[in-house]
Amino acid sequence: MTTTGASRGLDLFRDQDIPIYTLTFARDVAPEELLTRMGADPGTLAPRGTGAALADDLGDDLYDGDEPVVMTGVDGPWTWAWELGGLHGLDERVLGAVSAGTEAVVVHYNEKPMHWFKYAADGDVLVDFHTLHAIDPIGYDPARLDATMRPLGLVRGETAPPDSVLTLLENAFGISLTDPATVGGERWSGRLRALPQE
Repeated sequence: MTTTGASRGLDLFRDQDIPIYTLTFARDVAPEELLTRMGADPGTLAPRGTGAALADDLGDDLYDGDEPVVMTGVDGPWTWAWELGGLHGLDERVLGAVSAGTEAVVVHYNEKPMHWFKYAADGDVLVDFHTLHAIDPIGYDPARLDATMRPLGLVRGETAPPDSVLTLLENAFGISLTDPATVGGERWSGRLRALPQE
């Protein structure tokens, strides 16, 4: 399902009090395929409505950190997966699988407050940084996004301005996510399997 009408790509996460989220975006990957790449239990994959439909099918504990429920959607060329709990998208094994043959972007937010950002292509994490401390990108090509990051205040050795990571996703990748609550119909969802111990 392609959705439209977002006022600005990720305003949902600026305007609403969402205390924790992990969003994984993959370019030109179908929703069911994205969930499969992320390690969803095949027996839980199905198109569903949001809210009660998720709870009815996947249990009351939608926010489990080890086996989180995840829902998907498509905005433009990007398919997104929104984990209702957990950090699976940040795991480099998951991100490697998601970005195989394409590119992927992950952002995690929590109330510390901090954003954690990763950009990967063809299975490799190119840029990886968080905003809990001064910006210090790592990865195979940590300077890849410098030209877009610098005007947003995302500068190595400096503290990130509020919401600058969301603006980075919008400006560098054209990413958006329309609020699922405002769009009717069903979207692919499922429960991610627990990550194997390293």
